Amino acid sequence: MGRLKLFLPLFIFGMLALLFWRGLSLDPRDMPSALLNKPVPSFTLPTLADPDKPVGNEALPGEPYLLNVWATWCPTCKAEHAYLNSLAEQGVKIVGINYKDETVKAQRWLQELDDPYVFSVIDAEGRLGIDLGVFGAPETYLVDRSGVIRCKHIGDVNDRVWTQKLAPVYEALVAGTLEALNNAASNPAVQHCR
Repeated sequence: MGRLKLFLPLFIFGMLALLFWRGLSLDPRDMPSALLNKPVPSFTLPTLADPDKPVGNEALPGEPYLLNVWATWCPTCKAEHAYLNSLAEQGVKIVGINYKDETVKAQRWLQELDDPYVFSVIDAEGRLGIDLGVFGAPETYLVDRSGVIRCKHIGDVNDRVWTQKLAPVYEALVAGTLEALNNAASNPAVQHCR
């Protein structure tokens, strides 16, 4: 019995090492969204364009769009902003959620760097972010014409992310062929959006 007690710390160390090794092999960007295939949570928030006039879900586009969580304190958001402007110029609708930010700084940001958003709501307290399950900024959700979240991406949207992950699903939503895309289980875009 005394010898078994000597090996107990070694056994505990081995188990912890195994757990840490497994944790390090996980990709934090592959975290599934609890809201996948569920509607965008209800909200009523002011917009950066008119902080005195709140909007809600009824203001969301009735067509596929990106819901982008951003903030001026987020350096990665600044890195993705030019690409979002490019997508908006191509006709992609983008709704912004200005997350836990200062309104004046956010308004200045959009004046200086251009505004890719149909509108951007002010989520100063982060309540909409909590309802969406936001981990931080930037995060982007792909929403269908019925207001249902079909894909979530953690991190910046860039050419690789758009081309390989978001665009195939977006195009299927625009064409109304998401079911066909979902049935193609081998499609990497669908696999990454789960």
